[in-house]
This record gives sequence, structure tokens and C-alpha cells, in this order.
Amino acid sequence: MSASAAAIAADVRAGTRTARAVVEEHLAAIDAREDEIHAFNLVTADAALARADDLDRRIAAGEDPGPLAGVPVALKDNICTRGVPTTCSSRILDAWRPPYDATVVERLGAAGAVAIGKTNCDEFAMGSSTENSAFGPTRNPLDTSRVPGGSSGGSAAAVAAGFAPLALGSDTGGSIRQPAALCGTVGVKPTYGRVSRYGLVAFGSSLDQIGPLAASVTDAALVLEAIGGHDPRDSTSIPEPSPDLTGVLGGGVDGLRIGIIDELMGEGVEGIAADVKARVEEAAAALSAAGAAVEHVSVPSTVYGLSAYYLVAPAEASSNLARFDGVRFGLRVDADTAAAMNTATRTAGFGDEVKRRIMLGTYALSAGYYDAYYGKSQKVRTLIQEDFGRAYETYDLLLSPTAPTTAFPLGDKTGDPMLMYLNDVCTIPSNLAGHPSMSVPFGTGDDGLPIGVQVLAPALDEATMFRAAAVLEEAAP
Repeated sequence: MSASAAAIAADVRAGTRTARAVVEEHLAAIDAREDEIHAFNLVTADAALARADDLDRRIAAGEDPGPLAGVPVALKDNICTRGVPTTCSSRILDAWRPPYDATVVERLGAAGAVAIGKTNCDEFAMGSSTENSAFGPTRNPLDTSRVPGGSSGGSAAAVAAGFAPLALGSDTGGSIRQPAALCGTVGVKPTYGRVSRYGLVAFGSSLDQIGPLAASVTDAALVLEAIGGHDPRDSTSIPEPSPDLTGVLGGGVDGLRIGIIDELMGEGVEGIAADVKARVEEAAAALSAAGAAVEHVSVPSTVYGLSAYYLVAPAEASSNLARFDGVRFGLRVDADTAAAMNTATRTAGFGDEVKRRIMLGTYALSAGYYDAYYGKSQKVRTLIQEDFGRAYETYDLLLSPTAPTTAFPLGDKTGDPMLMYLNDVCTIPSNLAGHPSMSVPFGTGDDGLPIGVQVLAPALDEATMFRAAAVLEEAAP
């Protein structure tokens, strides 16, 4: 991985390094390995260098461009960037250039960051391996025969390969945390509404949340401070300022109560590997040694998370993706009638997984089935929220694996959607509850590949979550 974002920004602000030199160094790293990894759909080298030169001029004139001055950031390709192609890794958005920037892009700019490119992802963020991209899969930089996770696999791979110290992803059911675990980076899903969704191409509107992928807990905290806070353009944005996270990182966990979720350790869900469970227990021991009271806890309804999610998310996707009709933006396949054009465009433009989820969601919302499927899934979602609420009456934080296994081989699960969906079994409950959670690298599996431990917190308590994450990072083998 490249130098830390905090160190780069300090050097650039002090004038001991130029922003241009930093960007050139990262572009060279991309040139060296991008053909092998395919982390990016587009590298915006010229724009990044021009931005770096502008920052250098401002610093020379005595200005302070902000806490991320000169730091290269990779952006998931479902986050709108003005005048720059934003494809969601789908053919249906071929050549679409948004007329505006997402709020998070504006805020990164205001903090002095340099956007370096748009990263590959599963099409419309639907997947757990970045193999569902219309532009081909991304490979894990630590072992290119394996997946980087998904859907933000390009962003996780970019950080792990040293292409950028920071990246943004989106997390609807684990799409930041799961690839972070598989690539050995830090990945954060903030509280729902903590970070503006304005300019994020919607998948599941009640679940989607933008967050950082970074090489360290400190860097992740810096980004979340920069992009968080109220945005009047997002009706679900929480009306309070971004939290102070970098200031609490040294706070430790002495006196905190932390619960290990039994159901997510294999007692309620299947497929949690023995080496993953061992690392979580070691992480718990490290927190205990640092002064936390750690014990096992039951959060019973988490076992239904996967089932509820695969009704709620496809239902919202079928509604959100109705806008891609061949009329307003992106691909258009001409036909004799508007209806035929619409069908031909969507048939040619969407990949198999996206079509599968649109059909699942449309079925779940259809007359006669709504109550049996979508309505029931929302009741299960409420149960999950209530169970977490009860757990947080006793515990400050919860702990679980992030992903059931280490990175698996490319092509290993593409033939079995259910097997692929199981990769998100530990991450989905936080999305359904709307709570923050993050993946922190903690050692490796039997195959030498990274394992992530998931720290979960109640709504709006990112500060305590980051304190525990800093302790785990320090104690990691």
C-alpha cells in the first residue's frame, strides 16, 4: 500500500512534497499493475495532474487547501462526477456524463483531495466479487487468481495495490466492508444518513450508504470527517455535523462492554470458516486485554437478515432501475415502438445479475404477493432493529466476522447465486438496521490471505466504533 493519507496531506500542506509529485507517484503505480488488476474503469490522469498543480499554486500562495491536501482518491463508478463518465459498470450507462458532482465529491474537493479515477464494481453495485461488471472482473492485488470482493472491489483493490491511499465505495449489504476484508484494508459503512447519498446512483434507497476504504483507521476517520454531515439535497440526511473521529482514536476501550454475536460466528448462519472464527476470537481477546469486558451475545433475528435483504433490496432496485429506459440517458437500442425500444434497450444494457434482481423485486412488489414477500421482509427488518436495540442496552459495541471466508478464486461462485449471496451474511444486518459498522484487517487465514473483523455500533456512535478499531489495528498480528 502507498503512504498514509494523513502523512501525504501533512507533507503537502507543509510544502515538503508537491501534490504533483504525489499524483505522479500513484499514476506510476497504476501504470505498473493496472493491466493485471483492473481496479479502474477510467483513470483521470490529466485532470488529476491539473488539480495537483492548482493545489501546489494555492499552497505556494500561503493557502491551506484542507485536511486531505494532495491525497489521491479513487471513486466507485456509481458516484456522479461532473463531465466524467459514470457507468455503474453497466452497458446501459455507456458514455453517460453526469451534469453535476455528488455531494461527497464536492466535499472531498473542498478538503483538498485529488480524484484519480473511477473504480470498477459489480454492475449497479449488485454482487460480492466484482465479477458482474460489464467491463470484466477486478482481481485481488494480493493474489490475482482470486476475487477482491464486491461490489466495491475496484475501490478495495485500488487501495490494497497502492494505486490510491483512499477510495470511496457504496455499501448496500456489505459492499464496502466485504471487499475491505478480502483485500486487507479498512472499510466503513457509516450510520444510514450520516453521509449524503446525493449523486450516488441508487440501488436500494433505504440501505445504500457511501463510505471510505483506506489503508488505516486514521485515514478512514479523516475521510469520514470530510464527507459526513448534513446535506439539504438528500431528504434522508441526518441534520447534524460530521463527528470528530480523528480526535477520539487514542481513547482506547477501557471500560467498554463488547458482545461477540453468536449467530454470526456460525451458530445461526452457515459457512463461517474456522480460521475466520479464530481471528475474531483473537480480536476479542485483544480488546479484553485493552480493558474491555467482552462476552458472547445472542442477536437472534440476524439469521433472517439474508432472506429479508434479498426481498427489500431487489424490490427497491426494480423501482430505482426503471429510469433506465433508453430515453433519458445512456444506451438506446432503436425499435419500431417506444415499448419495443424500452425492452430492447434494457435487454441489451443490463447484465444477468441485474435482470435477476429486477425480476425478483418486481415479483415481490406485485399485487397478490406484496404482503407475503415485501411486507413480511419489512417486519423481519423491524425485528432485526429491535434485537440490535436490546443488545445495545447491554453492550457498547458488537463484534463478528466481516466475511465468512478469505478471498475465493475467480469463477468459484459465479454459477450459484445463492452461494454468492452468502458472502454478505455477516454484513447485511447492519444495513437493515441502519447502524454503522466497519471492517478492520486482523491477521490472515490458513491460505495467508487477509481476514477482516467487523465492529458494529449503535446508530450515530461512529466515535466509539473507531476507538475499538484503532485498538484492533494496533493489536493485529
